[in-house]
Amino acid sequence: MEQEKRQPRYAAKGKCREMAINKEEEIRIRKEQAEPVYDSRFIKVFDLQYAPEKHYYDVSRRSAENLAAVKTEEEFRNMLPDAVSCIVILEEEGQEPKLLLSREYRFPAGRFLLSVPAGLLDEEDKRAENPVFSAARREIQEETGISLTEEDSIQMINPLVFSTPGMTDESNALVQIVIRRNVTGQLSQTGAVGGECFNGFRLVGKEEAEALLRQGVDENGFFYSVYTWMALICFVTGFWIDKKD
Repeated sequence: MEQEKRQPRYAAKGKCREMAINKEEEIRIRKEQAEPVYDSRFIKVFDLQYAPEKHYYDVSRRSAENLAAVKTEEEFRNMLPDAVSCIVILEEEGQEPKLLLSREYRFPAGRFLLSVPAGLLDEEDKRAENPVFSAARREIQEETGISLTEEDSIQMINPLVFSTPGMTDESNALVQIVIRRNVTGQLSQTGAVGGECFNGFRLVGKEEAEALLRQGVDENGFFYSVYTWMALICFVTGFWIDKKD
């Protein structure tokens, strides 16, 4: 009897998989089906008309021809992220390792949030041998005042992570930087550009990082971004140690 009960479950899984494959073919979005609704320098909105009388609004940083939704499978696998988020760890000899965070004003949240150094890939970055690392070095210089050298370790954690794919195709690469020299005297936020606004740094040890993860908020009771959460997880679990050179 037990075997008879299990059979429909396995059959349903196979059927669901077949339905999913057929649905993906049915929903295939082509470039001509992405109609611009709003266009500005940093944000665009597209109406993805994926079927007759069917619409899905996509907020993007990309042009119509470069939307993630209209890419072929091969293009999708090889596309560059929109931005880079940096997990910066200071590992000075004889000192407890610290995760470097900052407080950056995030306009949609309306307040300063605990953040990691991050920013968009610009056109110069995209022409570099490693676009993500190029952007990471530039953003760390701008937002922390630290110029990376050959002494420092820079490694890819994930080449592209979607932030909120139910609303946007915006994506970030995750990069880990380990700095094994004393740079606290270099810390500065005067290199901020455009509308960027910062309010100091926070050097977080493992115990404090664990507390931030458990509480889900900072000492002000403010929530933080998913990329800050990822940085805390990487730091607390020791994943960063495994990734070191």
